[in-house]
Amino acid sequence: MLPWRYIVVEGVIGVGKTSLSKLLSTRTEGRLNLEVVEENPFLSNFYLDRSTFAFQTQIFFLLSRFRQQQELFQNELFSNTLISDYLFAKDRIFANLNLGDDELALYNQLATILEQRVRKPDLVIYLQARTDVLLQRINWRGRSYEQNMDASYLDALNGAYSYFFHHYKDAPLLVVNTDNLDFVNVPQDFDLLFDQIREEFTGTHYFAPDSRGGL
Repeated sequence: MLPWRYIVVEGVIGVGKTSLSKLLSTRTEGRLNLEVVEENPFLSNFYLDRSTFAFQTQIFFLLSRFRQQQELFQNELFSNTLISDYLFAKDRIFANLNLGDDELALYNQLATILEQRVRKPDLVIYLQARTDVLLQRINWRGRSYEQNMDASYLDALNGAYSYFFHHYKDAPLLVVNTDNLDFVNVPQDFDLLFDQIREEFTGTHYFAPDSRGGL
């Protein structure tokens, strides 16, 4: 049904990565791989005191994601489409934003080694939204460890994601503005987005529906 075997959905906290991944896996009858976030024992403390808990949080995520990737691709041959709600390389976005120089140097040494052993996706879908929209969605879903999130940190993270994917060249990239797109609750919106995903392309494509469902 799709020209892509391995699809990754990415974007800032609260943008709808997991929701879209689940919808895509259902529509395509594909395998679903979800990032394990709640198991990070440092995450809630990180949102309260980023400078103190950034390095522990970052290294835990890096190693956890690497272990998950290795388990996922132990068998190189898979028959169904694989949908994942995170890109392994995006870990560097958080590292560059949160770590000091010495910590970042140590992190980069480890990340460079691990990235060489991780499979690259066939398509990356980058979901965008304004920071105020993200805050509304975060509050709506009500995860306890996210409720103390600083709006300025989320805004900086949003900018860091935009910078990262502006320079991303490792796979075809579909950039989707979700400010006026509700693919969770409006089936027509999901159909519009799915039509974009069905088309094979190279390089970077953009999808930005307006409030009336147009382009």
